[in-house]
Amino acid sequence: MSAHNPWKVLESNQIYDNAWIKLTEHQVINPAGGKGIYGEVHFKNLALGIVVLDIHHNTWLVGQYRFPLKAYSWEIPEGGGALDADPIISAKRELKEETGIQASTFTEIQRMHLSNSVSDEYAIIYIAQDLQMGQSSPEETEELMVRKVPFEEAYQMVINGEITDSMSVAGILKTKLLIDQGKV
Repeated sequence: MSAHNPWKVLESNQIYDNAWIKLTEHQVINPAGGKGIYGEVHFKNLALGIVVLDIHHNTWLVGQYRFPLKAYSWEIPEGGGALDADPIISAKRELKEETGIQASTFTEIQRMHLSNSVSDEYAIIYIAQDLQMGQSSPEETEELMVRKVPFEEAYQMVINGEITDSMSVAGILKTKLLIDQGKV
């Protein structure tokens, strides 16, 4: 396979821009030579996910209503961090905000693009261990429910399609693999 870019951009127009995302519509010539449009969503922050594990292999899930889905979603603790900031510092902040948990040990387990057909959103997922419990302080846009569950239950929620968030699915499946290999 060739790594060259087969797309030709004829014109680009910024459609929308806020503090978190920018939407651009491109007039393009596609790889087959036809004219068309391509919408691109640029994310201005790094996506961060944290699989929390205590010494008994319990984990914490965060539930919230997701506006774009018009549905409630159970997820690992997640949030954003500035692209030029240390992602560990941002992940620690998000974990404490959403759950009140502080962790002494963070292990990076996955890097991924979340929806690369339309966006450049990039994520890093960590396992957090060596925990201290505290008080959460969610942002005003978050109405969260936090649940402590055995990790195996979270894994079964992924297998049963009850957890569908991409970072949560990837993080829980990768953690399960690491647990089964005796690495966590």
